[in-house]
Amino acid sequence: MMKRILLFAVLWLAASTIKANDSGQSLKLWYNKPAQKWTDALPIGNGRLGAMIYGGVEKERVQFNEETLWAGAPTDYARKGASQYLAQIRQLIFDGKQKEAEDLAMNEFMGDPLRQKAYQAFGDLILTFPGQSGFSDYYRELDLQKAVCRVCYRAGGVKYTREYLSSNPDQVIAIRLSADQAKALNFSLSFETLHPLHAVVAGEHSLTLKVQVTDGALRGVASLKVISDGAVNSADSLVSVSGASSATIYLAAATNFINYHDVSGDPEQKVKQTFDKIGQRSFKQVFESHTADYQTLFNRFSINFTSNDRVNLPTNERIIAFSKNPDDPQLLALYVQYGRYLLISSSRPGTQPANLQGIWNDQLKPAWESKWTVNINAEMNYWPAEVTNLSECQEPLYDLIKDCSETGAEVAREHYNCDGWVLHHNTDIWRGAAPINHSNHGIWVSGGAWLSRHLWEHYLFTQDKAFLARKAYPLMRGAALFFTEFLVKDPKTGWLISVPSNSPEHGGLVAGPAMDHQIIRALFRSCIEASEILNTDREFADKLREMLPQIAPDQIGKHGQLQEWMEDLDDPNDTHRHVSHLWGVHPGNEISWEQTPDLMKAARQSLVFRGDDGTGWSLAWKINFWARFRDGNHAYNMFKLLFRPVQIDDVPYSGGGGSYANLFDAHPPFQIDGNFGAPAGIIEMLVQSHLGNIVILPALPDALPCGTISGVCARGGFELSFSWKEGKLQKLSVLSKAGKSCKIVYGAKAIEFETKKGKTYSFNADLKKL
Repeated sequence: MMKRILLFAVLWLAASTIKANDSGQSLKLWYNKPAQKWTDALPIGNGRLGAMIYGGVEKERVQFNEETLWAGAPTDYARKGASQYLAQIRQLIFDGKQKEAEDLAMNEFMGDPLRQKAYQAFGDLILTFPGQSGFSDYYRELDLQKAVCRVCYRAGGVKYTREYLSSNPDQVIAIRLSADQAKALNFSLSFETLHPLHAVVAGEHSLTLKVQVTDGALRGVASLKVISDGAVNSADSLVSVSGASSATIYLAAATNFINYHDVSGDPEQKVKQTFDKIGQRSFKQVFESHTADYQTLFNRFSINFTSNDRVNLPTNERIIAFSKNPDDPQLLALYVQYGRYLLISSSRPGTQPANLQGIWNDQLKPAWESKWTVNINAEMNYWPAEVTNLSECQEPLYDLIKDCSETGAEVAREHYNCDGWVLHHNTDIWRGAAPINHSNHGIWVSGGAWLSRHLWEHYLFTQDKAFLARKAYPLMRGAALFFTEFLVKDPKTGWLISVPSNSPEHGGLVAGPAMDHQIIRALFRSCIEASEILNTDREFADKLREMLPQIAPDQIGKHGQLQEWMEDLDDPNDTHRHVSHLWGVHPGNEISWEQTPDLMKAARQSLVFRGDDGTGWSLAWKINFWARFRDGNHAYNMFKLLFRPVQIDDVPYSGGGGSYANLFDAHPPFQIDGNFGAPAGIIEMLVQSHLGNIVILPALPDALPCGTISGVCARGGFELSFSWKEGKLQKLSVLSKAGKSCKIVYGAKAIEFETKKGKTYSFNADLKKL
C-alpha cells in the first residue's frame, strides 16, 4: 500500500513538472492567487468587447467594456475663423516672443471645446459563490495560445473550474463554470456600474444592464444569458443558479454609436441579434469557433529564446526576479506574444483601433481620457502589426485615418486656410482634429502625416498596389497637400519650416521642430514613390520634389547632439521622456549608419544625453532606438527597467515606467503602448528591413545567444523563419509573398536574388542556398 502511495506521489509530481515545463506553459501568464487590483486582473477581448478577469473565489469581478461607449456627442472641434490669427502667432514666434504667441493661441486658436472626450467603463459582472471562503490549490492563467482565461481551485472537497473568453465570431463574452461533483455549483449574478444613470432588469434566465453616459449622447445595453443543468431563478436585479454541475454565461453589449457623426443606433436590437445568432450553441461550440478564429492570426508567428526554470514561477514573481537579474530570455519571447495577443484582442477589422488602454478601462475619467494620442502612442500601438504577421489588425487604424482626414480637412481650412487635412496630437471617438489642451503642446501639426506613414508601411510590407491606389495614396496625398501650403520660409535661414508647432510636449510653441521636418520629408518621399508606382499624379509629385530640398535639414549641435529645434538649445542634462527629434532613426529611416553616419552618431549622442530611464512607452521607444543603433546589449538592458515591478506584491516602487503584475505596461498609470512598442523593439534586434534590404540579427544581444523565430515579416513582401545558436545564424528560409527581388545581409555576407510569388528559399549560415 505504501509503495502505491509513493508511486502515485512520484507520478503526480512528474505530471506537475511536465505541466510547468511543457511548450504551452511558455505561452501563459499564471498566478497562484486571485487578483487584488485591476492591474493584477487578466484581459480578454475580441476587438470590441473587453473584460478584466479577477479570479476571485467567493466574489468574482468581471469588469467589462464595449469600445464605443464614450462621453460626449458628435462635435466639430474646429474653431471658426482661427486662421485670421495664424500670421500674428507666427510673427510673435519669429520675434522670440514665445509666451505671447502661446497666450494668443490659447485665446483665439485652440479647438472648441478645448478638451476631447473620455472612453468609458461600462460595468462589472459580479458572481457570488457562497460558502467558498476556505479554498486551496488555486491556479489562475491566461493562455495566449487559445485566448482563454482559466481559474481553478478546491473548496469543500470540490474542484471548481472557470473558463472565460471573448469571442470574435459570436461577439459575446463567454464564461463556463463547472464543478467535479454533481449539484455542487451554486452562485448568483448581478451587475454593477459607475454610471449614475442606469437600470438593471432581470428576465427569464437573463439579466440586462442599461446605462446612459452623463451629459453625453451615448447609451449602452449589456445583457447576459444563463444556460445550466441546475435551477436558474431571476428576481429583481439578480439571477441565481443552484444545484448545478455546470453553467454557461453569455454576455453581449452594444451602444447607439454608428460612426463619429451618427448616434442613431439601436443597442437593444444589436444585443437581441447577437443572442438570436448564438441560439443554443454550447460553450464547447463557441470555444472551438473562437479558438479557430483567433489562431488563424496568432499561429502565424512564433518566437523562442533560451528557457530556464523561471517559467515555473508565477508571472508576478517572474517579473520581480527579472528586475533583480535579467537572466530570463524566454520572458522576452512571452512579452512579444503577449503584445500580439493584446493587439488581436483590441483591434480587429471593423472595430475601433486600440486606444491608450487598448479596450480595457475601469474608470469614467481615465488618464488622458484613454483616447488616441497621435504624437507617439497610437502609432506605437501598431508597430508590431506588420512585423509579427498581424497586418489585418491595422485596418481599424486606417479607418480612423480616413475619418480624421474628413474632420481634419475642416480644421485645415478654419485654422490654417489650407487645403488637405491636418491632425493635431490627439483624437477621440468623435474624431477631433483641432489643437486641444494647451497651446504649448497642443499645436502640433504632424499627427496626420505620421499616421499616413502606417499606410505607406503597409504597402511596403505587402506590396498591395490595390490598397495603395484605393486607400493609402488619397489619404497620404491629402496630408502632403496640407504641408505644401502650410510650410513657410524661415526669415533667418530661408529654409521651409513648420510653424507654429512644437517638439511633442517639450519646449513649447516654436518654429521648425526637427521631428516635424523629418515626418514631412518622409511623407513627401512616400507620395513621390507612390506616384511613380501607380503612374499617376505626376504634377503633384514634381511639386513635392521641388519642395523637398528646401525643408530645413537635420542639424548637429554644439554638444555633438542632433538638434531638437532650429536653434541649438538642447540641454545635455535634460532627460525628458519624449525623444521626438530621433524620429528619423525610428520609426523613420532617413538617419542611418549606412546613409548618414554623422547624423546617426549625433542622434546616438542625443539618446545618451536623454538617459535610459523614462515612462513605459518611452522605455519601449528607446529599445527600438538602440536596436537601430545596432547596440543589442544596450537594448536588452532596457528591459530591466521595462520589467521594473509597479504595484506588485510588496515590492517597493522605485519610480519611472515598468510593468504591473499582469504585464500591463506602466507609464504609470497603465498605458498599453509599451506593450506594443517593446515587442517591436525585440523584433528590431533580430531583423531589420527599413533600408531596402533585409538584415538578419543586426543587434543581437549577448543575452540571447540561441533562438528561433518564424513568420516574421519584412518589407518587400517577405516572410522569414530562422534560427541561431551561440550568436551565429544556423538556417534561414524566406517566403516570397509578392515575387520581388530580395537582398539579404548577415554580418559581412550579402546575397541578392529574384523570387517567385509563393516560393520559399532556404539558406545555410553562409547564405548558401540549400
